[in-house]
Amino acid sequence: MARQTLSLRRRLRKTLRAAGAGVTRYVGNHPLVAGMTGTLVALAMAGLTLLTLGMGRADALDHARQTSQNLVSIISSDLERNVEIYDLSLQSIVDGARDEAALALPPEVRREVLFDRATTAAYLGGAYVIGPNGEVLASQNDDVHAAVRFADRDYFLAHQRSRSVGLYFSHPFHSRLRDGKLSIGLTRRIDGADGAFAGVALLAIRIEYFQHLLDRIDTGKLGSVFVVMDDGTLLARKPFSARDIGSSIAKSPTFELMSARDAGTYEAVSAMDGVRRMYTYARVPGTPLIAAVAPAVDEVLEPWWHRSRIAGVLTLTFGAVVVMVSWLLAFALRDKLRAQAALMRLAATDPLTGLGNRRVLDNRLDEEWRRARRSGQPLSVLFIDIDHFKHFNDAYGHASGDEALTTVAECISAVVRRSVDVVVRYGGEEFAVVLPETSAEGALSVAEKIRRKVQGRHVVQSHGEGVTVTVSVGCATGVPAAGERALDLLAAADRQLYAAKAGGRNRVSSGQGMAPSMAHDPSA
Repeated sequence: MARQTLSLRRRLRKTLRAAGAGVTRYVGNHPLVAGMTGTLVALAMAGLTLLTLGMGRADALDHARQTSQNLVSIISSDLERNVEIYDLSLQSIVDGARDEAALALPPEVRREVLFDRATTAAYLGGAYVIGPNGEVLASQNDDVHAAVRFADRDYFLAHQRSRSVGLYFSHPFHSRLRDGKLSIGLTRRIDGADGAFAGVALLAIRIEYFQHLLDRIDTGKLGSVFVVMDDGTLLARKPFSARDIGSSIAKSPTFELMSARDAGTYEAVSAMDGVRRMYTYARVPGTPLIAAVAPAVDEVLEPWWHRSRIAGVLTLTFGAVVVMVSWLLAFALRDKLRAQAALMRLAATDPLTGLGNRRVLDNRLDEEWRRARRSGQPLSVLFIDIDHFKHFNDAYGHASGDEALTTVAECISAVVRRSVDVVVRYGGEEFAVVLPETSAEGALSVAEKIRRKVQGRHVVQSHGEGVTVTVSVGCATGVPAAGERALDLLAAADRQLYAAKAGGRNRVSSGQGMAPSMAHDPSA
């Protein structure tokens, strides 16, 4: 079992090495893949960073929203609890005020009967019994002023007109008994024995109560927290602005969204200072009050922006490095491939004529031989030799000899134009041509065209006359059969070349006969 496991591990390592080597070879042969891969990796890194940052932004806003909801809940609970306590005190005052005997008691006793200890709570501006004509019948603090009337107050008029008002929250007013201190009134109607309007029980809550409640809430430098009535009357706000207390924000777009539902969260630009905030609000149960917490969006996202800038710079830097290194590698691989290709071309190309060399002939002849064997088509080979080339070299110099070789190579290339044909310099003054799918007649025709074209070219000038060169060509054609080799066909063409030379040069010889030389025929 242990041996099997070890063998499996070895095979796995070999497979992984082979796969790695395959990838390396593929990238090495396709340099642009390296650059594109690096670019895609950098883009993936950037995309992942953007996705993470987007999720971080959403988390920051969600956390701020949850915190705001908790703060709104705290404010709402505090208001609801205190209003409930104040309402119990009001109901106690109403019950005591209905008893005419209680109102006839001495002031000290009357206060004990009408007003409980809750009316002495902090931020209460006073507890009062207002008569049917707006006069103060009783006061917790004994600040009864016969000349002061409250018949014009909104709370008085509301109770005077209807018995079904219940607990009433007044709009902010300046107290006539406490040097104009800003307060709101919590009131209930007092009915007489006959059910007629007999006055109002009033608890005056100093506006500082709401402001003190909000001062404990931290919403940042640009954040805001406020308490507003459902008709848009602002009772308290942080940051505090004395001129805003008692004003109406009913026409503000932010309040219009707020007044449409009992609770919610939304983002909007404040009409007061132009700061974009995230408003979280809720109605205080049993009251016409709405508590809202509105942190500034920029402050909520400030830590996120700080992290995002760092992450963005790092991602941009690393991404740029990855892209740069990837493309540098790609360009290096491309240059390497080009250099290798150039070396391969140099290794396979004759530097003088630009034709393929002996190595090219060996490779291509073998390939075409196998292809002809599979297809059953004939394969032809031409062997070409420049006549009396040594004498030409000795007579006109090696430069003219090189020119003669170049001229012959150009003539051969001009005749042999198919992409599948192969033209090479075999060595010295000899050339070879491989003609796939070409019959003996076709090969003979091509060879004759080459011979004529070479004969028609002047290579050098001597004594005012053009000097030509001629070539002898040997042709061999065969359909590959079992046991035969490509070199056999090449050797057959070489034999035909010697036959052409033996027959007088400047002629073509093939396995099927000799084409007569036209070197000295004037009609040629």
